Amino acid sequence: MASPYDTAIVGAGILGLAVARELLARAPDARVVVVEQADRIAPHQTSHNSGVIHAGVYYAPGSLKAQLCVDGAARMYQYCERHGIEAQRIGKLIIATDASELAALEGLERRARANGVPEIRRLAAEEITEIEPNATGVGALHSPHTGIVDFTTVCEQLARDINAGGGELRLGWKVAEVGEHARHLRLLGPAGDAIEAARAVFCAGLWSDRLAVGAGAPADPRILPFRGGYLRLRPDRRELVRGLIYPVPDPNLPFLGVHLTPQVGGEVLLGPSALLVGARDAYRLTKLNPSDLRDTLTWPGSWRMARRWWRTGIHEMHLAASRKAFAELAARYVPELRADDMEPAFGGVRAQAVSRDGSLVDDFVLSSTPRAVHVRNAPSPAATSSLALAGRIADAAERTV
Repeated sequence: MASPYDTAIVGAGILGLAVARELLARAPDARVVVVEQADRIAPHQTSHNSGVIHAGVYYAPGSLKAQLCVDGAARMYQYCERHGIEAQRIGKLIIATDASELAALEGLERRARANGVPEIRRLAAEEITEIEPNATGVGALHSPHTGIVDFTTVCEQLARDINAGGGELRLGWKVAEVGEHARHLRLLGPAGDAIEAARAVFCAGLWSDRLAVGAGAPADPRILPFRGGYLRLRPDRRELVRGLIYPVPDPNLPFLGVHLTPQVGGEVLLGPSALLVGARDAYRLTKLNPSDLRDTLTWPGSWRMARRWWRTGIHEMHLAASRKAFAELAARYVPELRADDMEPAFGGVRAQAVSRDGSLVDDFVLSSTPRAVHVRNAPSPAATSSLALAGRIADAAERTV
């Protein structure tokens, strides 16, 4: 039986929940429902990442990422403080390990200052050990306001906010079909039941492109799944790392490379790798899904991307297969690290939008159909930015009807 709502939100990751909270805060009498195909909230990217509250260092000035990350981080810290959620400003070093990386480090510093990253500071080689006694390099950037949090815990509080505000959560409710009618949008559910709403917001992550196309949006860009594998330091070696330690990234790729990431529970993660995989939920490397694999292989952008980045792909395959390779990368900036200091942790799958021309989309992408807003690309720092990005999405939703 159809149920009338003002807004239906598809996806109960951190972004979908933040949008529901934002809409209810703007209109307390609004009828809002969040549907999620899994049987729990935050089942995918939100709960399978390194838990970093980014400060806004990396993003091109003027981009949505740049506009929303600094604001989003400030809001995230405030939200966590208000609700008693542990969020630690442990700081981050981005370390240049040889002179060839210094120019890129200078470029990151310019970006960070243009984006308004608070208290960003350039360090000389001898200053690195003042922050990280076991690290080394020829120079670094220090971002003291980069931090860590458990984003699943944040989602649990967002869900409580939604329930307290009169919203509704439906778990285990997979959207099978999207139908647009004269005065509403109709979502067909898993058992033939349906939800009718004046408008919808699709925050479906790994499945965002399929739902967008089903609602009448263009096929470009398509989501390709990249699996990120993590290792963790053995408990007796965690003292080698105080805060977040990152390499200088390749400016042409939307991946940040293997880094060291303490967690609020005390663990220290290493990773991730970035390997194109055969299923959108390939938390195990060996998992294949025929429809997911077909979507990847039939997309022209996949082959154009592969022709450009095949060397990087081979490197990532090596990383995914070799703990020693992980250790060698990490030891460039923490020389004491060895492969036997590490043990397996977990894998996550990043929903990376790839354009038909093979470009890796490197910004948040929102699009609209007559009664819906579609989040077509929301990789890192989407969790950091979620409370600010939710405002942009809510603005777009309000314009749809």
